[in-house]
Amino acid sequence: MSSRVPRWLPIYLGVGVIWGCSFWFIKEGLGFLSVGGVAFARSSLGALTLLIGSRLTSTPLPRSKRVWGLLTVNGLLMNVVPALLFPLAETRATSVLAGLMNALTPLSTIFFLTLVFRDERLTRDQRRGLSLGLLGVLVVLGVWHGLGRNPWWTIVALLLAVTCYGVSFPFTRRYLTPLKLPPMSMATGQLVTTTLVLSPALLWHPHHGGTPSMGAVLAVLALGAGSSGLAYVWNFHLIERAGSAIASTTTYLTPVVAVAVGALLLHERVTWNEPVGGVLVLLAAAWGQGWLTRRRRVA
Repeated sequence: MSSRVPRWLPIYLGVGVIWGCSFWFIKEGLGFLSVGGVAFARSSLGALTLLIGSRLTSTPLPRSKRVWGLLTVNGLLMNVVPALLFPLAETRATSVLAGLMNALTPLSTIFFLTLVFRDERLTRDQRRGLSLGLLGVLVVLGVWHGLGRNPWWTIVALLLAVTCYGVSFPFTRRYLTPLKLPPMSMATGQLVTTTLVLSPALLWHPHHGGTPSMGAVLAVLALGAGSSGLAYVWNFHLIERAGSAIASTTTYLTPVVAVAVGALLLHERVTWNEPVGGVLVLLAAAWGQGWLTRRRRVA
């Protein structure tokens, strides 16, 4: 058996780490930017990064009006609404909670893919995964204590953000994937439309005033250029080199990073039920995607 490290491993770790750090970047950005300011900075810096990448790789932007319309709709689901709701929630909730709730994305995708878009039939593993995922969320929130230190609207905001992700993936599969456009082209176009949609946010107090720290500025730059720019490109390369099955498992690394960063760098309090519930959510996602079943068959 070969012990060589896969060539795609550094990219895999890079994607998982930078997406896991996104919630930390958001929390730092909220120190001097409003919710709308964080959302616009993230999308505009991400769009600029991908425009430069498209230029360097000679990747053309879409030309069809229909494609731009589809990218706008998907941008609302994948970028605009979550880019507003995650910072909104993090004005009161911890980045740890935001990262753990984001782990519901695969389960949200399964729900909409099978029950709303009906592109697939709901399997037994998916039903069990959804049930375990619901239990995991209840444990993360510590419902036996009410909602604890988290206002109800922060939970609603996080769930709505994850719901948008869940709609976006089957929407992409049905309407964008068949177009056979280069991933870089679609990602760049989508972030450009996202930036245009979010531009009115600059009219309503985009920042709090005062001089931001260098760390906060760097966090916002990393959020836009990294989490919404470079990570997109890295993810495309990961899919190309390792396959979509392995690429999708970065979802399991992201909340682990979010919890570690929130606890160690932001000194956020982590109660026992949050990591336990997070593990249940991750197991539910793996079960719903068939990973546990496949591993048993291989064994």
